[in-house]
Amino acid sequence: MNDIIPKGYISALGLDIGRRRIGVAGCDGTGLIATGLTTIVRTHFEADLAQFQAIIQQRQVQILVVGLPYLSNGELGTQARQIQKYTRRLQKSLALPVEYVDERLTSVEAEQMLKGQKIPLSENKALIDRKAAALILQQWLDQRRNKS
Repeated sequence: MNDIIPKGYISALGLDIGRRRIGVAGCDGTGLIATGLTTIVRTHFEADLAQFQAIIQQRQVQILVVGLPYLSNGELGTQARQIQKYTRRLQKSLALPVEYVDERLTSVEAEQMLKGQKIPLSENKALIDRKAAALILQQWLDQRRNKS
């Protein structure tokens, strides 16, 4: 791959981190469209890390965008703190910057999208995770573009 990254190019990964799976999304180089890439089934940290390293190298990733499930009152609950702890470990190992996005209801939104497409949810948990990761990343991309 080209070692020189063009000006304006962005390669970000959106992550929907759950206890069992991590939905992973990527974006086009212009930073306009997020798409679900894969779902990592969590086993142990080193195995997760190896999968991330392969994706990051292949896509020349510059930043990780992680969904953080805030509570309805806007505070961080137990699940959000566990995600932050995992993310800090990931950030240290991958040496990439991290930005968090409020991901309340992204999984619900992803499920509704799939229901609308008549896709059975019980058989497609990994697809829901990828869709949620894409929604997280799309939200970040939109916010970034609106700031410009």
